[in-house]
Amino acid sequence: MSDIAALQAEAQKFREDFQRLRESVGRVIVGQQRVVEGVLTAVVAGGNVLLEGVPGLGKTELVKALARALDLEFRRIQFTPDLMPADIIGTTVMSAGADGRYQFEFRRGPIFTQLLLADEINRATPKTQSSLLETMQEGSVTVGGQTHVLRPPFFVLATQNPLEQEGTYPLPEAQLDRFMFKINVPFLNRAELNEVVRRTTLGGGVDVPRIMSGDRIMELRGILEKVVVADPLRDYAVRLVLATHPDAQESGGTVKRFVKWGASPRAAQALLRGARVRALAEGRAHVAFDDVRYFAPEVLCHRVLLNYDGLAENLSVPGLITEVAAAVPEQAA
Repeated sequence: MSDIAALQAEAQKFREDFQRLRESVGRVIVGQQRVVEGVLTAVVAGGNVLLEGVPGLGKTELVKALARALDLEFRRIQFTPDLMPADIIGTTVMSAGADGRYQFEFRRGPIFTQLLLADEINRATPKTQSSLLETMQEGSVTVGGQTHVLRPPFFVLATQNPLEQEGTYPLPEAQLDRFMFKINVPFLNRAELNEVVRRTTLGGGVDVPRIMSGDRIMELRGILEKVVVADPLRDYAVRLVLATHPDAQESGGTVKRFVKWGASPRAAQALLRGARVRALAEGRAHVAFDDVRYFAPEVLCHRVLLNYDGLAENLSVPGLITEVAAAVPEQAA
C-alpha cells in the first residue's frame, strides 16, 4: 500500500471513530451540534475549551457525557471565591515515615487527572485561576521547584456564565489565550427544548458507551500530523490572524477603528489544528480553505480586544470576526 493510500485509510478510520464519539455524546446532549463538534475537535487536537452560556443549557452535562465516552481519568472542580491554588494543585505536608522520622510529602490535587472540568471558572480569584496557566500550556505542574508531568492526554474543559457579574473575576488575557476554543452555547429551539424535557422528566437514564481510550486519542493526534497543509493554506491562517491587528496591513477599516489588540500566534496554530481535525472528520487527508475558516469564531473571538470606541459602540466581536474572515482573500496578493 502506498503512503497516500495508507494515509487515506487512516483518514477514513479517523472519520469513523470521530463520528462514533459524536454520536455517543449526542445520546445525552440534545441539539448543539456545533458545540459538540467544537469540543470534540479540541479534545482530539489536544486543546482546551471554554464553554460560555446561561445556566441550564447542558454545559456541565456535555463534559460529563464526554468523560463517560472517553476511557480517561476525570475530575471536576467547582470554582468558588474561596478556592485556593493548593486546592487545585495540591500541597506539601509534613508526615511521619515508617522509621518515625518526619519528612515532607507532596499530596496531589485534583488537577492530576486527564480530563479536568473547571466549572464556573470565573468565580475563582485571579490568584487561583493562575494556578492553571502552566498546566494548560505545558501539561505539567511545578511545586517546590519540582516539575510533575501529567499523564497524557490532558485537557481542561471550563464553563462560565456570561450573565452573572457579582462574585466573578474576568479571566485574564493570558489564560484566555490558552483556550484553543471559546464556544458560546446557544439557547435551545422549541423542538430541542421539548426533547430535553421529555428525556429528563419522562424518560430513563441514557447509557453512554466507552468509545475511545487515551492511547487511541494519542494515535489520532499522530494522524493529524500527517494531514497535508499546503503553504498557501498556512499563509491564509496567518493572514486571518494578522487581519485582527489594527496596525497590520492585512486589517480592514473596522479593525483599525475599533480593535485595541488582535489575536496571538496561538490563534494561527489553533486554526490549523482545528482545520486538520475537520479535514479528517470529513474523510480527507488534506486541508482546504473552508476548513481553516470553519472554526475562526471559536478561535479568534476571545483573543481580540476592543478599544474604547469599540466598547462604546457595543461592537459584536463575532460579527467582526465574520467580517474579517469574509474580507481576507484566499490567495495572497
